[in-house]
Amino acid sequence: MTKQKKIVSGMRPTGKLHLGHLAGALDNWRQLQEDYECFYFAADWHALTTEYENTKIINESIRDMFIDWLAAGLKPDQMTIFVQSKITVHAELALIFGMITPLGWLERNPTYKEQLKELTTRDIQTFGFLGYPVLQAADILMYKADGVPVGIDQAPHVELTREIARRFNFLYGNVFPEPATLLTEIPKLLGTDGRKMSKSYGNAILMADPEDEIRRKTATMVTDPQRARTGLGSIRSVVSLGPTAIGIGPRSGLAGCRSRSRPGR
Repeated sequence: MTKQKKIVSGMRPTGKLHLGHLAGALDNWRQLQEDYECFYFAADWHALTTEYENTKIINESIRDMFIDWLAAGLKPDQMTIFVQSKITVHAELALIFGMITPLGWLERNPTYKEQLKELTTRDIQTFGFLGYPVLQAADILMYKADGVPVGIDQAPHVELTREIARRFNFLYGNVFPEPATLLTEIPKLLGTDGRKMSKSYGNAILMADPEDEIRRKTATMVTDPQRARTGLGSIRSVVSLGPTAIGIGPRSGLAGCRSRSRPGR
């Protein structure tokens, strides 16, 4: 019998999910669950890298995030879903990997540089934020994953995971396989201002947004840069939600999951 390949991926519980999560992760996860042994987790320790002053939102978001996963078509009976902090080996392996990871590998990470520039309202110049990819490597390698489904912005992290695996194997013997990067069909979804869609940037369209709110948000988007008004400031790029955005709703399914999940319902 052919051994089923393993897929590992996680998502930070930092509030309601948006279309970037749907197009950049959940659509891919749903397809992969049919052919792979999948491990999907709530990355609550990763959420601490930016939400260490507001930990309440992390605990509140885990349940809602899992509900959104179910609404997007993930099937718990076909995969393993868990909370990262409940499996303490993640932190233990990250500590070991931290001993062998050169500082320069972390400092050249493009995501690290970008977020330092963009998230100016938060103090994220911390050891935890810089070492985020080391913990991510532990998340992936402890399950000896064959592949990691990610958006284009997370691809450098997977490559760093591969480098850490190579270094560990060189020092201590062949232990960890090097996982492949599995890019989604829509590897990067732009927000309403032309940057990557993110709640931190205030440009996200949420999966649970009602129709009138979606119309309000999309009405501000530039679709033709040749006709952009000067009053739009720095927005100059063409904004495209992509085909996945059209299929955000069966919102009835999302609402149904939420209503059935309430205690006493």
